[in-house]
Amino acid sequence: MLAKTMQEYASAGETPEVLFWVGCAGSFDERAQRVTQSFAKILNASGVKFAILGHEEGCTGDPAKRAGNEFLFQMQATQNIETLNGYGVKKVVTACPHCFNTLKNEYPSLGGNYDVVHHTQFLNELLSSGALSVEGGAYEGKKITYHDSCYLGRANDIYEAPRQVMEKLDGDLVEMKRCKTNGLCCGAGGAQMFKDAEKGDKEINVERAEEAIATDADIVAVNCPFCMTMMRDGVKHFDKEQTVEVKDISELIADANKL
Repeated sequence: MLAKTMQEYASAGETPEVLFWVGCAGSFDERAQRVTQSFAKILNASGVKFAILGHEEGCTGDPAKRAGNEFLFQMQATQNIETLNGYGVKKVVTACPHCFNTLKNEYPSLGGNYDVVHHTQFLNELLSSGALSVEGGAYEGKKITYHDSCYLGRANDIYEAPRQVMEKLDGDLVEMKRCKTNGLCCGAGGAQMFKDAEKGDKEINVERAEEAIATDADIVAVNCPFCMTMMRDGVKHFDKEQTVEVKDISELIADANKL
């Protein structure tokens, strides 16, 4: 078993160091589930005492809020806050920037005050403290380009932590023309993930994938399940899925350590 639930910890009279908020994509999307598993393996290997909510976790309400349904958002958020506060949760880590942004910036006004960190920040902390190290060799001779997700980058000004994690790998990090504060959206934010595309000359994810492929990278590193889907689809559009991999940063670290 990769993780125990908060309920299991509470039943044993114990408290975990951190709650791993898995999110809808990390729970139900087949590709994102592999990211969830990779991060859980890293936490276990680093000796982090963590828990998940399991069946008690609901959607943060991000898609509802972005789509304009504030009433549904507040219903979902209030239920989650009641659960989190009931367990006395203090620190939350999540592999989804949408969950991260909502929990960090929009839950406090509804009574949900937590120390919320993105998994790339948490990985950077583990590597900096020595709790986690990276074995060399896995990415030697490989070019890696990194796609800044909107909700981690421009919305929360987190650019360096993911890059510092990737610098621990022995690959060659190459930046896209548009990166950091000038990064281009994958096309899924603002609830666009769940609606049909509007008329236009080119899909956003196709344009972004084109920029990634132009770097001649072997791997496109992402930090978000939405970005994962959009970038993979973009790479497939150019028939490059056999030569260009799209991987979450936690997968790169887990693979390097053969977890």
